[in-house]
Amino acid sequence: MMDNLKRPRRLRKSDAIRELVSETRLSSNDFIFPIFIDDNQNSVTSIPSLPGINRYSVDRLEEICEEVSKQHVLGVALFPSINENKKDSVGSIGLDEKNCLCKAVQYIKKEFPHLIVITDVALDPYSSDGHDGIVENGKIINDKTVDILSEMAVLHAQVGADFVAPSDMMDGRVVRIRESLDKKDFIDTGIISYTAKYASAFYGPFREALNSTPKEGDKKTYQMSPANKREALREALLDEEEGADILMVKPALAYLDIIQSIKENTTLPVAAYHVSGEYAMLKHASKEGLLNYDDALLEVITSIKRAGADIIFTYAALELSHLIQKIKH
Repeated sequence: MMDNLKRPRRLRKSDAIRELVSETRLSSNDFIFPIFIDDNQNSVTSIPSLPGINRYSVDRLEEICEEVSKQHVLGVALFPSINENKKDSVGSIGLDEKNCLCKAVQYIKKEFPHLIVITDVALDPYSSDGHDGIVENGKIINDKTVDILSEMAVLHAQVGADFVAPSDMMDGRVVRIRESLDKKDFIDTGIISYTAKYASAFYGPFREALNSTPKEGDKKTYQMSPANKREALREALLDEEEGADILMVKPALAYLDIIQSIKENTTLPVAAYHVSGEYAMLKHASKEGLLNYDDALLEVITSIKRAGADIIFTYAALELSHLIQKIKH
């Protein structure tokens, strides 16, 4: 027998011991569940590229919100799918209190007041160009876009959003949104800033769900280069200084080092978005028998929390909560 005083395997010999010394624990309280809203009536529409995920009309939100509550997930992030005939180059429908997103916020805060409601602040769902900002002569116009985003954030606060989440990556939008909210006395409405949103190949299913793919060009002049890390820290420090309450990294799995870096350099909570492509890969791989979905999902989400995420936006939030409760019992 080897003369070993130190044997790390002693702390791995049973499920109970491994759980006792676990450094990272997942909880239902970690998750936010994204919900797609559409303009239709009495409609629940499946999204082929996102197995198990649907678009809901406002009058069908009850069933999914009840499930969110049942699984003890604390909040939802809402994303609108707007009919093409309602879109224009400046995203006017995004400033209409009667749009489906605003109606959804009002419904949820009335019928499920315990749920945290987070709204997406960007032009791409409403714009005929499919970009997060105003397009003029093929360029994204930063400051004009920020003017509209500030109005949109105030509208979302008026209808009851707990947090507005600017996902556009325009310069200076956090401070303008904070100033606009405070000016209208929405001092308690929080800002979850998409601080480090990368120009990623993993957004495909999401864009299909919202029909928000850019009509021309790409988003690389405003979303970050996947090659850059220090730039993410610069963005984080700026957003914290400008009044953000929570900082977001998107995507999550390919950017664990970014989550860790921001976590180590800010006092704010850090959120990470386990995006549509990351979720869909697990679903489709498990369907082909290449991996066990539950095991792979828990491993992936644990890695995101281990990297430093305090909050995880994921389409698997309800499944995760169920799995966690199952493991505990």
